[in-house]
Amino acid sequence: MISAKRLSLFNLLILLGVGCAGHAFAQQPSVAIKPIRPSQKASVMQTIGVTDITITYSRPPVKGRTIFADAPASMAARAKGEATLDNQNERKAGEPIVPYDHVWRAGANEATMFAVTDDVLINGQPLKAGTYSLQTIPTKDEWTIIFNSDPGQWGAFSYDEKKDALRVKTKPQTVSDNQEWLMYSFDPVTENSATVNLRWEKVRVPFTVEVKDVKAAWRTHADALITANPTNEVLPLQVANTYAADKNFDEALKFVDQSIKVKETFRNLSAKANILWGAGKKEEALTVAYAAIAKGKADKVDTSAFEKRVANMKAGKM
Repeated sequence: MISAKRLSLFNLLILLGVGCAGHAFAQQPSVAIKPIRPSQKASVMQTIGVTDITITYSRPPVKGRTIFADAPASMAARAKGEATLDNQNERKAGEPIVPYDHVWRAGANEATMFAVTDDVLINGQPLKAGTYSLQTIPTKDEWTIIFNSDPGQWGAFSYDEKKDALRVKTKPQTVSDNQEWLMYSFDPVTENSATVNLRWEKVRVPFTVEVKDVKAAWRTHADALITANPTNEVLPLQVANTYAADKNFDEALKFVDQSIKVKETFRNLSAKANILWGAGKKEEALTVAYAAIAKGKADKVDTSAFEKRVANMKAGKM
């Protein structure tokens, strides 16, 4: 016969075991089976200079439906003002997918996401670096493109105008070819700008993203990286070489000297010699070149190609 004391201890052990098992179960990472969605997810990215622009969205198909049109009175009555009518559970047969004068998520499923790594201009208006939900208010003759600071929403159901970071206007264009699946693209692209195109059905909606000063954005990134890695001599050398390629020899010398101060190497000494030569400081260039060759030999670096270059410098062949 099991004593009452032993039975109590046995029950306690069982409870502890169940509790530990429950705790372990609770600690398991949540998992989910990826759903098959009729509107497939997509992402498109464009780099302007060093600025990355990424649009993440879902692609609904036309499927023979009316896409852009005025909302019938019975449909418009379901929303106040510009509030969204983009609810498939309430949409009646024949009603447009994108009714005019109401907020649309510019895609399907989660809100369309617009992310940019630097400050930019959208149709000439400033937008800070960050991640935004991209909403629109379409009309037949003019669209409002909205960059909202709440990027985590589903559709436009919780859209709050007070969180808008920017609104710009653009003109929609009617095209001859039908775009079955909604699509974003960047075209045309220039050295400092890209036109974003929203294409669906026979409508194209463009807006321009511009980096006001590509080199300033590049310099900001470079300075931040150098500051974060103060013992890395290669980073300021890369900046020096970029300025040298632009024949900005003053800035090139500033950064090559910064590289040499961190760690003197054959690479940065030979680079400084080339920069000085390009700046017309030929005697100083040759002095540094000899130091570069000596450093290279001491570090067992192959200096033969550079030695030939220095010989051509001395012979007036460069």
